[in-house]
Amino acid sequence: MRWTVHGERTIHDTPWVRLRSLDVEQPDGTRGDYHVVRLRDLAVTAAVDDRQRVLMMWRHRFVTDTWAWELPMGLVEDGERPEEAAARELEEETGWRPGALRELLCAQPAAGITDTQHFVFRTDDARRIGEPTERNESDRLEWIPLTEMPRMIARREIVSSATLVGVMALLLELPPPTDSAGPV
Repeated sequence: MRWTVHGERTIHDTPWVRLRSLDVEQPDGTRGDYHVVRLRDLAVTAAVDDRQRVLMMWRHRFVTDTWAWELPMGLVEDGERPEEAAARELEEETGWRPGALRELLCAQPAAGITDTQHFVFRTDDARRIGEPTERNESDRLEWIPLTEMPRMIARREIVSSATLVGVMALLLELPPPTDSAGPV
């Protein structure tokens, strides 16, 4: 079933968030206002080394007052392709430059209320070029074994939806374990 949008008006508009009221008609003919948050797309980079470790940032998110590990990420700027934003953000936030980037997936984190897309990329050949130039993101970077990620998720050490989606996509690419230790 498809909803029909008859119009859209601005409620609030900033470079970060655009709140809109849409005049929508539902499939049953009901018509009314529906509020939508329009956000820029997000680019995320999972840098993986030859030991299957992932470059992670320890972050404080003041909005939720949460400390957790995250993949480097940032907004896609006007005129920028998602892979360009992913490369830029990895370099700015970590001081590592990706070689080849491969798109792992594209997710819509809350498609019922926002139009943002999260593009997650993987690089297996990042190289250190210096210190991070973005000083307000994190002061702690670590290469964390991918095999540790399920336990970190269970302990709520990874809570960002963009990071969770990226890490889970990486985990789906792993070959099954060869030992008999059982599930993590």
